Amino acid sequence: MRSDAVKTGMQQAPHRSLFNALGMTEEELKKPLVGIVSSYNEIVPGHMNIDKIANAVKLGVAMAGGTPVMFPAIAVCDGIAMGHTGMKYSLVTRDLIADSTECMALAHQFDALVMIPNCDKNVPGLLMAAARLNIPTVFVSGGPMLAGHVKGSKTSLSSMFEAVGSYAAGKFTEEDVKDFEQHACPTCGSCSGMYTANSMNCLTEVLGMGLRGNGTIPAVYSDRIKLAKHAGMQVMEMLKRDIRPRDIMTEKAFRNALTVDMALGCSTNSMLHLPAIAHEAGVEINLDIANEISAKTPNLCHLAPAGHTYIEELNEAGGVYAVMNELNKKNLLYTDCMTVTGKTVGENIAGCVNRNPEVIRPIDNPYSEVGGIAVLRGNLAPDSAVVKRSAVAPEMLQHEGPARVFDCEEDAIAAIKGGKIVAGDVVVIRYEGPKGGPGMREMLNPTSAIAGMGLGSSVALITDGRFSGASRGASIGHVSPEAAMGGPIAFVEEGDIISIDINNHSLNLKVSDEVLAERKKNWTPKKKEVSGYLARYAALVTSADKGAILKSL
Repeated sequence: MRSDAVKTGMQQAPHRSLFNALGMTEEELKKPLVGIVSSYNEIVPGHMNIDKIANAVKLGVAMAGGTPVMFPAIAVCDGIAMGHTGMKYSLVTRDLIADSTECMALAHQFDALVMIPNCDKNVPGLLMAAARLNIPTVFVSGGPMLAGHVKGSKTSLSSMFEAVGSYAAGKFTEEDVKDFEQHACPTCGSCSGMYTANSMNCLTEVLGMGLRGNGTIPAVYSDRIKLAKHAGMQVMEMLKRDIRPRDIMTEKAFRNALTVDMALGCSTNSMLHLPAIAHEAGVEINLDIANEISAKTPNLCHLAPAGHTYIEELNEAGGVYAVMNELNKKNLLYTDCMTVTGKTVGENIAGCVNRNPEVIRPIDNPYSEVGGIAVLRGNLAPDSAVVKRSAVAPEMLQHEGPARVFDCEEDAIAAIKGGKIVAGDVVVIRYEGPKGGPGMREMLNPTSAIAGMGLGSSVALITDGRFSGASRGASIGHVSPEAAMGGPIAFVEEGDIISIDINNHSLNLKVSDEVLAERKKNWTPKKKEVSGYLARYAALVTSADKGAILKSL
């Protein structure tokens, strides 16, 4: 056992004395040491219940003959961090989480791990760590929040942000906003739509790193506790059979993840995280394959914010495995991939029935014949941009309009709420990329303000930043190269005409190459004074089209 390095032999007597200080018995030290990576904290709603999940995992490990030992991982609540300097510290935690988990696991020589994440960067960060460490690992998340109820309808966090925009437009009273505030987020858990946290938890199932239901069983259901116990037991089976993350997270597994991503209509953040996780697993994902996969993958789900169904309903309809089984009817998945169950994808999804064709459309009656995410290119985004096509109004799939240019999110929000943005405009927010932000902030506030003011089907937003999974509309992010790196988005001027054609994957500025070259010659990059971790991050981070991974030294 790996843990023998800290438990066995005369040279390890000092180590054993420290285990004695922990109150560990000789019997416990004879068993495999299993690290329980708990993301519990008291500031993130998706993590406030993880103490109960962790205790259930520990029980499962102990029942199966292991010695569970818990240590922490950090997590940021993107909702609380939204709209201020805190959002600069969201994406950057993904690498902190991966690095710190690597440190803890190797410093203490754990034999296996159970990862307990739940929120946006916490899930991919721990998946990156799992791929990097490559010791037997199972994931079990804290689970999704139940949908809220306002004025007789189900709702979620995205409606809460849009309510603020409606108030600014004079459509809502303060009492209306208060009603949303009190009832949009009714339980613990990751926010109830197909936002980034739930997208990544669902894709963890698809990758084969989580048990069935990991992405969809609500946080408040007792089944979530049972799932956690089974995860603890299963990691011991993986240890016995020496099944490791890189046996599971293969190129085929990532193609499966992209396929299900398209069918579910996941957050555009998955286009940042899947390449970063794959990189740690020794697999390179070029975003060009996203359009290739999307072209043959029907969009089967319109979960909030794209529609009016929520993760709890996806769970009741059969969950991620039911979606996968629909896709498999047209042989769209690699079914021979190994998973944490010790079985293949094909064995796992066999017989998983779609119980609600209104929530999961049958494969022969999809919302669209193509997937929920599109990668765009053109002279405005030579290296790519990303849009959640399934959340775009049909009339905005093709659009031309004048650029309204802002060098930061705050200026754009002021203009939107001040009534300075009108139907037909294309809002451009730049210097918000991985380096330029730094930290690549999410633009949920401006997209929600646009939607709340009734402009969601007539105004587009383009940024080198990114979007929350809660954003909807023609929200095009991850523009690469970013402005801070001299990408063409830096040279857009007020009133330039921008042409968007999502169906044909194009994003173009209707300005000649000669004019762009002249603007570039006279360009001076805007620099932001940053220090501490953000300064180190900005120095090392790569472009969004590469997954915003950190350069290897």
